Amino acid sequence: MRNKTIRVAPDSEEGKKYLDRCVSVTERLETPDSVLDRTILGDTFAVLPLLPSESVDLVIADPPYNLDKRYGDTDFHRMAAAEYEDFTRRWLTEVLRILKPEGSLYVCADWQTGILLAPLLAQSAILRNRITWQREKGRGAAANWKNGMEDIWFATKSSRYTFHLDAVRQRRRVLAPYRENGAPKDWEETADGRYRDTCPSNFWDDITIPFWSMPENTDHPAQKPEKLLAKLILASSSPGDVVLDPFAGSGSTCVTAKKLGRHSIGIERESTYCCLCEKRLAAADTDRRIQGYEDGVFWERNSLRPPRSKDSVQK
Repeated sequence: MRNKTIRVAPDSEEGKKYLDRCVSVTERLETPDSVLDRTILGDTFAVLPLLPSESVDLVIADPPYNLDKRYGDTDFHRMAAAEYEDFTRRWLTEVLRILKPEGSLYVCADWQTGILLAPLLAQSAILRNRITWQREKGRGAAANWKNGMEDIWFATKSSRYTFHLDAVRQRRRVLAPYRENGAPKDWEETADGRYRDTCPSNFWDDITIPFWSMPENTDHPAQKPEKLLAKLILASSSPGDVVLDPFAGSGSTCVTAKKLGRHSIGIERESTYCCLCEKRLAAADTDRRIQGYEDGVFWERNSLRPPRSKDSVQK
């Protein structure tokens, strides 16, 4: 199986082409139209104050966790708790201003970052849930438990918000099929086996971290899977809605939004990652597949046959 990692250098001919597709924002915008479905090259703390209030339907934020980590040409250093809280409060205040009154917000975190994040969210919005998802892999620890989980905190701006339950049901195999009067009860028998479409919980064990043989994989050190983002987007937005990612990275949120018929605004300070985002957005024009999601169904990890075609993702 060949390595499918997406790469692009910003100083290459290909990179310059994608970099030219990015936009900059230097003045306050009255509407988001000029930046819809575009990657904004810039520091999110400089860009967010220039975006119009109450102009996006959903925010998915994956800020740097409070860890020492290198992102492209920038080193992010672990901060004291109070300093990281201030860092979080600065971007959180702006995205809540930009979010529509009936909009939703999801914020990614590890367990240590979440301890600092959750109280700030609860002060500024209505905290609704904590999703924990299994990374499937993680570094071992000699004197601690290996960290194989991450969290996504779900909040809304008001008591009125979008949540499409039927769009995010998970297909699970039925191990002990129950019948009533000889007919399947709450499950379906198909050519591929016996399945039940279940309500989604706040523990996700069906996610695979992008790796070298997956078409969505990039060199970004903290890339989120498209399948994970598809669940958030389908549940908490409608076709044609606008999704904002203030820490866009390699563009997974924007790309997934495009594949699912939403608009996006992505902000990213690293030119290499902006190029990756634009390259992936261009590829999504002709390939809308999301691994693990087919024909409107989220399948259990490693249970789905290969997609039948490039158009098999629900439009």
